[in-house]
Amino acid sequence: MDACECVLSAGRAVLDMVEREWQPLSAGELEHRLDQAVEEILEAQLLAKLEKQPSPPPPTTTTTTTIYVQLLQNQVGPQVLHTATTSSPPEQEEEREEEYISDLLHSSKSRTRMAGRARLSMSHTVLLSLTLLSERVSYRTVSRRFQLEKGNIHRIFFSFCQCMNMLEERHITWPVGKEAVEALFPFSSLLGKEEGGQDVPQVLGVLGHTRILIRLPIGKHDVESTVPEVKRMKMEAHPDSWLNLEHVCDIRGRFLHCRISKGSDVDRGRALRDKLKQHPELMPPGSCLVARPGYPLTDQILTPYTGSLGPREELFNKTLEEHFQILDQAVANLRARFQRLRYLDIGNYDRARAVVLTACVLHNVFLELGQVVQGEKEESITQEGEVEVDDEGVRRRDSITDFLFKNFNPGNP
Repeated sequence: MDACECVLSAGRAVLDMVEREWQPLSAGELEHRLDQAVEEILEAQLLAKLEKQPSPPPPTTTTTTTIYVQLLQNQVGPQVLHTATTSSPPEQEEEREEEYISDLLHSSKSRTRMAGRARLSMSHTVLLSLTLLSERVSYRTVSRRFQLEKGNIHRIFFSFCQCMNMLEERHITWPVGKEAVEALFPFSSLLGKEEGGQDVPQVLGVLGHTRILIRLPIGKHDVESTVPEVKRMKMEAHPDSWLNLEHVCDIRGRFLHCRISKGSDVDRGRALRDKLKQHPELMPPGSCLVARPGYPLTDQILTPYTGSLGPREELFNKTLEEHFQILDQAVANLRARFQRLRYLDIGNYDRARAVVLTACVLHNVFLELGQVVQGEKEESITQEGEVEVDDEGVRRRDSITDFLFKNFNPGNP
């Protein structure tokens, strides 16, 4: 038996032994356990080294994220990170956000493994993913910054998005009961919260949508060179080169409902309308949603008048426009914080959808933390005409219009 045959024989023996030892576990579970073991060993060793170092002065509270940063600096060098352990106030806010998101992922009941995490701590995974979401940078740039292979960064990022998507039901929630009543706000700025009575409802949220440009089917475009092409894409792109993000937001700009679909999907609130009809308890008595033209007009969803307008209709439309500003600002804040949404260089619909949903979940998470990024409002999307109108919706809108016109029209005697 020559040397090659000996090596092959030994390899088969080792393989058989490993298979017998690990056969009860699936391939995914085995990989998950191995990654966990590697992380635990590395972190335990680094923590032990850190504890042996002289204690720093007591001034600031050491967060979990700060410890992770110190460990990573000891492991791969300070050039990998662009944060310092002694942070200025803005950096402390970023650390707080990263720590909070790390805790969310740790507490998630999902058994999904974070791909590529054997080389990264949870907080570093969050930092990498937030960088990709918040900045218009290419994978190549992030690869140089974090000293990781592009392919591994790709796996880490989309694994992070999948885990965040599983937190949707926890953070994008429709208020019910007492919470819904407390979320109501006046239909008109001229009315108090209790004024108007049965004639004028209170508003639970504002319904609308925005479009997220994704990669054109004709080919791949470099992220950093797409800005001049965006206007052309808006005019020429196939409908499925867009994602529709339909959402309802409350007065704070928090998303109560999100629905992401392909650009060719022309459903404008119909699914939500049907859900509200089937579950009327979702809308507190004497409440409504408001939406721009193009959405169905019902007794629960009120839209502006279209066509030839008189002073009554103009007053009603002007009243609704105040609410649409809330929606536009929420979208502007979303795009300002997560600049990757200005153009997603992703040709796969499911992955593009996962990124957008991740941004929506994190939008609500940061609002819960009190972290708001003010964006500059862009031109809103308005679809002319009313796609569907029901009699109850018409009667309710006319009744509200009459009340507003009689009580708040300056020229009305």
